[in-house]
Amino acid sequence: MQLNQPSQREYYFNNEVISRFELYNSLFLTLPFYKIKDTGTLLPLFFKSCEEGIKNHEMPSELIEKFFEKYVHDKDENSVVDLLFRFIQYIERQVVLFDAVEDASFTKLNISDEQSSLRALFLKANDDANLHEKIDKLVEEFSLRLVLTAHPTQFYPGPVLGIINDLTAAIKTNDFTTINQLLQQLGKTPFFNKKSPTPVDEALSLAWYLENVFYFAAANIQTGLNQLLSEYHIDPKKVIELGFWPGGDRDGNPNVKAQTTLEVSKMLRQILFRCYYRDFRNIKRRITFRGVEDSLNLLQEVFYENAFNNAVEEKDISDYIIKNLNDIIDTLNKDHDGLFANVVQDLLRKVELYRCHFASLDIRQDSRVLRSVHQYCRSQKPINSLYSENYDELSEEEKLKAISFRTAKIIYTDEQDNLIKDALQTISEIKDIQQKNGEEACHRFIISNCQQASDILQLMELFLWNGWEAEDLTIDFVPLFETVNDLTGAGEIMEKLYTHPFYKKHLALRGGKQHIMLGFSDSTKDGGYLMANWSIFTAKVALTKVAEEHNVQLAFFDGRGGPPARGGGKTHRFYASMGKEIANKNIQLTVQGQTISSQYGSVDSAAFNIEQLINAGISSGVKGKHNVLLDKENFDILDKMAKDSYNAYIDLRNDPLFLEYLEKLSPLSLLSKITISSRPVKRNSGDKLKLDDLRAIGFVTSWSQLKQNVPGFYGVGTALKAQEDLGNWEQVQKTYHQSGYFKTIVDNCIMSMSKSDFEITAYLANNKEFGAFWKQLHAEFELSKKMLLKLTGHETLMENYPVEKKSIAVREKIILPLVLIQHFALDKLQGDLSEEKQQAYEKLAIRTVYGIVNAGRNLA
Repeated sequence: MQLNQPSQREYYFNNEVISRFELYNSLFLTLPFYKIKDTGTLLPLFFKSCEEGIKNHEMPSELIEKFFEKYVHDKDENSVVDLLFRFIQYIERQVVLFDAVEDASFTKLNISDEQSSLRALFLKANDDANLHEKIDKLVEEFSLRLVLTAHPTQFYPGPVLGIINDLTAAIKTNDFTTINQLLQQLGKTPFFNKKSPTPVDEALSLAWYLENVFYFAAANIQTGLNQLLSEYHIDPKKVIELGFWPGGDRDGNPNVKAQTTLEVSKMLRQILFRCYYRDFRNIKRRITFRGVEDSLNLLQEVFYENAFNNAVEEKDISDYIIKNLNDIIDTLNKDHDGLFANVVQDLLRKVELYRCHFASLDIRQDSRVLRSVHQYCRSQKPINSLYSENYDELSEEEKLKAISFRTAKIIYTDEQDNLIKDALQTISEIKDIQQKNGEEACHRFIISNCQQASDILQLMELFLWNGWEAEDLTIDFVPLFETVNDLTGAGEIMEKLYTHPFYKKHLALRGGKQHIMLGFSDSTKDGGYLMANWSIFTAKVALTKVAEEHNVQLAFFDGRGGPPARGGGKTHRFYASMGKEIANKNIQLTVQGQTISSQYGSVDSAAFNIEQLINAGISSGVKGKHNVLLDKENFDILDKMAKDSYNAYIDLRNDPLFLEYLEKLSPLSLLSKITISSRPVKRNSGDKLKLDDLRAIGFVTSWSQLKQNVPGFYGVGTALKAQEDLGNWEQVQKTYHQSGYFKTIVDNCIMSMSKSDFEITAYLANNKEFGAFWKQLHAEFELSKKMLLKLTGHETLMENYPVEKKSIAVREKIILPLVLIQHFALDKLQGDLSEEKQQAYEKLAIRTVYGIVNAGRNLA
């Protein structure tokens, strides 16, 4: 049944999600917790006290003290903290239950015309030879790469993920007994690690999704696509690629070492072969007839050895496996009427997709580190004879002329520091990984904070000095432009690279394809929501134009976080609305934190979202529409709005209270103590916290914990009001209705605002230190809300997404007590406490972070 009407989706949401959640929620009283009945009885009363306290603008400490005065006999400090911890435990599990119930209803809530748009597109081509040819070419060139990243916003450990997966399956069939057992298991299972994970631990945790979700979902989508292509006599094309950052991303993470990269590469291979072996056992159970024994026995040994023997010689054997699987299929078709050939073809499809590596391991390092490595190598023989001592003082143009690209073997004569040693070892190890698992296993080196063409060219020299030859440099060098300033100069940098003889030759060897990464998170932290989106849009237009002028195939790699403030939200709508002026044949994006669990946490949801992105890319290419934002009247409006928004945001950032407000009132300073990540919260270690050093994840997470989401809206209201005052409102509305890209920016901004609630912190209005600052934030929120509702013609935020709006409302209601407990604990930490009480309140505040982030699904 098609669910085209919002009312139908709402009906299903009310009956399939809310009703079932309320039903199974009653089982929480049977959880094996200390004093669970007291907790379950008091929690609704506490929630009511929280709601009433917020309406009266009471301080969290006041309303919590009043609650204990009224309902709890034992009111000593330890008992108060104990009960609040029990509330947190209870609410954490409620969030998991709601996730599972919602995921169980995913297919009923997400059937839409968009899913069938690709097939509809092919049907249109039946009577249009030109369209058929265009689709054929697009499919040949198109690819989708999803890159999993281990950012510290995925709080569920592996055992909990397994329970959620099983719980979702049980809820689908309303298996009451199993649901009850799983909830009890959930009650006994810790939600967090006692110590921070290593990068390898993080990789293993994230690989759970590769093994249990992507292995099936991506292969299913690829199989369906191949069938569709064969119906229209188009050769099958590998469209889906998977990428992986844990173990390769050392930008700012001192815990990632060269050995880490090797271990993760080996782990990915081993997990993949265990998946292959699992599938192969099913094949062995079915194919019990003669003629294929030799191939089956050979594959049995290969799969088993590579899955379970740590000492097996690692090499790329994917072609060998594919040959044997094809031999089996040929024999089945020839001698056994094709019996069970489909089972073998399913495994074949997976081997063709994942080969021996599963997901491509990206290497990332900051340009400043790589400059230091280049400087060190220039001081060693024989390289020191090729460069003048004042090389670092040369202009960019002079550096480009001085770089020699001579292959050399450096004679290292002194001890290297850790960063230099890691960089040089990693360059050598990439070749080793490629030899073992194939070139696709590790072929991209991403240069963070890329500010000049020499950042790329110097890195290429490092490869030539450490075991690589120019003709066999099977590496894609990927500049990452992050800040507003870097995005502005990106086109000029790429122009210098495309015209550089050595780089031009290298690019030709790489098939004429250039990967460029654009960072949403840091650009938002740097310039605010609207300026970040506009800077990335204009950078993409400029970079596409430069690439086309030099006949370069461009692949944009978007570093998107979960929330709209870090490039998240409804991402497929961005890709569908690019227009012909922006390269869109290769969609690449990071999938990080909660976005992995919320959008790719099950085979159903992963398949749906993968298909949405493929549909968006191919349909956008077929339409080939001009992007109306580039028309002068629209461009000028957005450009002015972005600047006005930027100025408002920069004024806020420059306020002396900006960082202090965030440090004192949010758990920002405690995030480094949360045992979920091997990665530090800020880039430079040191006591003094600087905004520039603060990672965008911690920055955005802290605002979301405050329920203020400033990075997702601040300055938008000011920008819209300025256009209204200038008499340009009619043009702004026209731009909004004409541009899908602008409309998506607006929709995602509204989503951020829907997860904000300034009533919770309204008590700050009279605060001597932060009162005026809070009022400034609140005023911009109200102005943005007013102007966005006027622009969209709606009466409430997210009015056009009623199911999503209701889902957010339920989640926010569940975790309201956590928000108040967090404020209570942070307020206590401002006082003079004993070491024991300091630790207790820190732990209390930290524990609330988990539930708040998990409930938001894309809050961090």
